[in-house]
Amino acid sequence: MPLRVLFLNWRDERHPESGGAERYLTAVTEGLAARGHEVTVLTSGYPGAFPKESLNGVRYVRRGGRYSIYPRALVSQALGAHPADVVVDVQNGMPYLSPLVRRVPVINLVHHVHREQWPVVFGPRVSRFGWWLESSLAPAVYRRAMYVAVSDSTRRDLIDVGVDPARITIIHNGTEVPPQIETHRSDRPLVAVVGRLVPQKQIEIVLQSVADIAVDLPDVRLVVVGSGYWEGRLREQVRQLGIEARTTFTGYVSEAEKHRILAESWVHALPSLKEGWGLVVTEAGVHGTPTVAFASAGGTSDSIVDGHTGVLVRGGQAEFTAALRDLLINNDRRDLLSSQAEEWAGRFSWARSISQWDDLLCRTVGN
Repeated sequence: MPLRVLFLNWRDERHPESGGAERYLTAVTEGLAARGHEVTVLTSGYPGAFPKESLNGVRYVRRGGRYSIYPRALVSQALGAHPADVVVDVQNGMPYLSPLVRRVPVINLVHHVHREQWPVVFGPRVSRFGWWLESSLAPAVYRRAMYVAVSDSTRRDLIDVGVDPARITIIHNGTEVPPQIETHRSDRPLVAVVGRLVPQKQIEIVLQSVADIAVDLPDVRLVVVGSGYWEGRLREQVRQLGIEARTTFTGYVSEAEKHRILAESWVHALPSLKEGWGLVVTEAGVHGTPTVAFASAGGTSDSIVDGHTGVLVRGGQAEFTAALRDLLINNDRRDLLSSQAEEWAGRFSWARSISQWDDLLCRTVGN
């Protein structure tokens, strides 16, 4: 049954600050469009973006900026714009609150709950208000809506803020077939960090780790892939640590270049404060590159099998450094985790995730 489906997300994948959540959005919306659904994404604009365009079967409507997209989306829906049979709100901390103005079913997609992130990004007052929106107002507004979580850890966090477990469906990220690239594992120890350069990604931890590990492994190198407003701070720390010669900042790169870097790297480091899943974990795993991440980040405990496809660190800076050093030095262990990470990544399929979304949308509208 072809449906008119409206997705609301603060960014699309072409936004300069897009990340794993936007990759998920693209994969799901294009997959649903390929199945015959009429899919529209209402999102924010950015310099050089078209206000409206269609890409791979998906219609994009861009309005407002990072924060103004929320009230603009609510008002435009209240005025009858963007007709749909079902609406999917993507809650990245801030809720869209579509059930307040929509008579059609609304599904709330949550990658992760932002409890720990609010105070890292904002001051005390804004943090308290943001957490109230996410933990109190949103569960009340969406109390009759279905939820999609991308991992079991996100499901548990949603239950903790009062969401009915019976209303939550888990639909994982998939793993894409990587582009054909001609490359091989680096001859020298290489650590990769991939993601937006923002405070909550805690990339400073990896910088300190590499500086410490260089004492034992003088050939160790680090490549930081991504862009963001925190880059200046990170470059200054690199200078202070004296690791300029062994650290490369690539900025934004193409998908092919990202996969080339992951394939060349010995270890992928993910020091984030919070992840809903950590899509780059399985992207690295496709190339047999194991990941070191914090267990406390949430979704990493779902995307990484500790001691089997990577290492989940319980602790802080010292423990993260120790785990990273061990994988770089211990070739046999790294080779074992490499083969297991590749096998694990192959278990996740966008085709399966899209099929689950299709079923959920049809059931939701049917009910």
